[in-house]
Formats: sequence, structure tokens, C-alpha cells
Amino acid sequence: MASAPRPDVPQEPPAPQLVQANSAARALNILGDRWTLMILFLAFQRVRRFDEFQGRIGLARSLLTDRLRRLQAAGILEKQRYQERPPRDEYRLTEMGLDLYPVALTIIRWEKRWFYDPANPVHRLRHDCGHEFTPELRCGCCDQSVSPRDVYVLDGPGARLEPSLPPRAQRRSIVPAGGLNQGNPMLDRAFQVLGDRWTSHVIAAAFLGRRRFNDFQAALGIATNILADRLARLVDLGVLRRQLYQERPERWEYRLTDEGRDLYPLIAELNRWGDRWLAGQAGPPLITWHRPCGHVLEPRLACDQCGRTVDVRAVTTPGMA
Repeated sequence: MASAPRPDVPQEPPAPQLVQANSAARALNILGDRWTLMILFLAFQRVRRFDEFQGRIGLARSLLTDRLRRLQAAGILEKQRYQERPPRDEYRLTEMGLDLYPVALTIIRWEKRWFYDPANPVHRLRHDCGHEFTPELRCGCCDQSVSPRDVYVLDGPGARLEPSLPPRAQRRSIVPAGGLNQGNPMLDRAFQVLGDRWTSHVIAAAFLGRRRFNDFQAALGIATNILADRLARLVDLGVLRRQLYQERPERWEYRLTDEGRDLYPLIAELNRWGDRWLAGQAGPPLITWHRPCGHVLEPRLACDQCGRTVDVRAVTTPGMA
């Protein structure tokens, strides 16, 4: 019989579970945090200085410092000196950071379509064609709009298993409705859905066909209690719905609702960004194909008024710097 481990001997931590590599999941490992998302939205509004970020978000200095350091370590922000005496730095988006703008637009698109508020300036983006617009996802090859039913996914050259996410010391960054950024409305509903890494990972897994509890757990390497909490939260938020598939004992599937499926442009853009910046020499772990035209999907965000590709230089937000 094997002897019990001695309490005075340090024990090796358990090996992390291996899960299928996924560019959208890699992107969410960096971005799946409410405060990180808010910093990035403000950075696209040309907020650059520490005190400006703190004033807009109302975040404790220690937490803001931590998120800014993470974004620098990831290569998304860089410090630039703007004053020598006393020394002062500002935070500017790198090329890698600027390439997240389509991701930001898909988040805005989703909230605008489901929770439109004319008083919220980010719901009233204006394109340089002169019109307020809603971004739409199109195929870069055939220029047709893309829905999740139009695509399928195959292994790519970088397909492999990699360690699942390690646990974080801090609790999930969920803030009660109405308790965030008062007086300067941003994207509260979207941040409730996306501002927690496990919640957003569950959504991404659902788009890859996961429906049952054990399937999500195997795909994500997530603890049982955390997965149960996030699935229940997404059902409450209307992104997933429960469907009984076995009565004795009761077993449930979790399927995307119409509201949930409408998050597909976000997943497509996270995947594109992750393929470009996080795949490395091995290449994309998954390849998405567009059924109608038969080509690899090259996602493009277009203005729904003029059809042209939208980028950060061509968009203004009413009433914001």
C-alpha cells in the first residue's frame, strides 16, 4: 500500500490539464478581464496617461498599474516619455494593440444590437462616409456577410495540445450593474458577458460545438465549480439556454441563443488576431472555412452603410475625445 505524503515535505503541484490549442482562447487569456477591456476601449479614444485612465475608470492605482503592466508585457501597450522633469510617461497602443480595434468594434456591435442606448456614445459610432453605422462581419474573399452557420473549422498547421489556464489569485472581475463608470456610459452589458476570462472561454468553446458539461470541462481544463458557475451565469444573461437531453438522471446541454450566436463576429476577430500575433512559427492551430465560397475565412469588418472596411482612423465617437 502506498504511504501517504508527509505533511512536512513540499508536494509537487498537479500537472496542468492539456487542452486543444485555439487562437481565440489564447487571445482571451490576455483580454478576458473587465478592466483590461476598459483600458483598451479608452486607449482607442486616445486616452494615454495614467491619471486619465484612473479618472475615467475609477480603478484603484494598484489594479490599474497591474493591468497596464500586463498589457505592456503582452506587447499591446508601450510606454513613451512625454516629460523629463519630473519624468512622466504615457501609454500608447503598439501595432499589435491597434490591430485589436476590429475586436473592439465587434463588442460594440453586439451590445448596440441587443441593448441599444442612444445616450451611450459608443453606440453611435460614425464612419468617415458620413453615417452612423453598425459594423458587420464579411468574408474577405467573396464579400458576403458571415454567420456561425456559414463556417466550419479544421485542424491547422499549429494544431496541438497545450496546458490549460493556471488559476488566478484574484476573483473574477464582475462588478454589479450600475456600479461601474458612472456618468460615462461604456459597454456595461458586454463587459458583464466578456469581462471574465472563464465566461468568455465558455462562449468560445460553445462556438466550437461544445454543449455538454463534460465537453466544456475537457476542452477548457476548468474546475467543476467554476464551470457550473459560468454556465449558470451565461444562462441568466441569455447567452446560453439549457436543454434537457436525458431524464434519468437529468442531463442538460447548453446551446447558444440567438443573442449568443450573435457574438460570432467577436470570436472570428479574436481568432484572426490570435492567429496573427500568438500562433508563432507553428502557424494557426485551427483553420476556419467559409462554406458559401469554399475559401479560408479572412474576416473583414465593414460599414453597413457604405460597405468599406472600417479602421480606427475612419471612425469617430460622438462626444468623446
